[in-house]
Amino acid sequence: MEHARIVAVAWGILEGTRPRAAGCNARLGRHGTRISVPILQIVTEEGIAGFGWCRTTPEQAVSLLGMRFDALFDPTRGVVSGWRAFDFPLWDLAGKQQGRPVYALAADMCGTTTTLPFSAPCYDTSLYFDDLHLADDGAAGELMASEARAGFAQGHRAFKLKVGRGARHMPVEAGTRRDIAIVQAVRAAVGADVQLMLDANNGYTLNLAKHVLEATADCGIFWLEEAFHEDDELYRDLRAWLTARELPILIADGEGQADPRLLDWARAGLVAVVQYDIFSHGFTNWLTLGRQLDGWNVRSAPHHYGGHYGNYAAGHLAGAIRGLSFVEWDDASVPGLDTSRYQVVAGRVVIPELPGFGIELDTELFQHAVARTGFARTL
Repeated sequence: MEHARIVAVAWGILEGTRPRAAGCNARLGRHGTRISVPILQIVTEEGIAGFGWCRTTPEQAVSLLGMRFDALFDPTRGVVSGWRAFDFPLWDLAGKQQGRPVYALAADMCGTTTTLPFSAPCYDTSLYFDDLHLADDGAAGELMASEARAGFAQGHRAFKLKVGRGARHMPVEAGTRRDIAIVQAVRAAVGADVQLMLDANNGYTLNLAKHVLEATADCGIFWLEEAFHEDDELYRDLRAWLTARELPILIADGEGQADPRLLDWARAGLVAVVQYDIFSHGFTNWLTLGRQLDGWNVRSAPHHYGGHYGNYAAGHLAGAIRGLSFVEWDDASVPGLDTSRYQVVAGRVVIPELPGFGIELDTELFQHAVARTGFARTL
């Protein structure tokens, strides 16, 4: 089967909705309810089809036609360099060919073992600035606490709160005060055993970050993400300040246009959690990076907000990466993608023991998307 050639490709965009509109973050406006998921399907001459998240063009995708699968995918290295633009559909195809889940292939590749039922820790990433229309901090705190309680009822036991309201959407003092009030309200709502992370989207200064962390010191913050744009001097200061105050808060960064020295800073202990985007960095590259981070005792937490497919694909990394702290969970429904075999239970996403990434593609709905938004090519 590994010698089978690729004989057809099809690409289209599936549209979906979140159950609740997502508000602003420190630098952007409302994120809304709509999401778009670009999907590429790859079919071999044996009729085996794999699919996955992929941004591509007809000119790029047709380069797959006629290629032998073993020239594209190596079980010991993953997707071959030069073909990683098609990372997710090729991993899915590899799993479908072998009748095994991707997490098992990843474990084999990295020399690790997995146990069943297989699962990975996850966090609810939906707590955006949904409170800006409210004048009262108490009412804002209660609104955001109610959203956290809803996530708790759905099985989540970790939450990431967007902070940095004073960077753009509110005056600095008022926005910072609101951030603190919301962190305290959410902690009170979900209890002491739930992990809370803060994400400022580069909306804080060093001093604002210290002020918020000191004011919420009794809230048990797990990490502070993107406090400000990556800066080793400021991180060194923040790390020393946290140590002096005996605050076990981790520094997390890397999701966007990360500084090229970020990994050097992680190795040096300044950054404790690396968050390169699961799509732009890719699944194969993340397997290599995650094992490297494991060796440095640095945590992995791939970003993927807004991509939907990452809810499910990122968890498969846990088959190989010991330090995978969390899967970022951006709940949504996308007609055409059946993800019902995945379940969030007690803070973990239970990953099905199904071939590939364990997601089913509705062929009819996908073909409509291809006709409407994409292309199809055959050998």
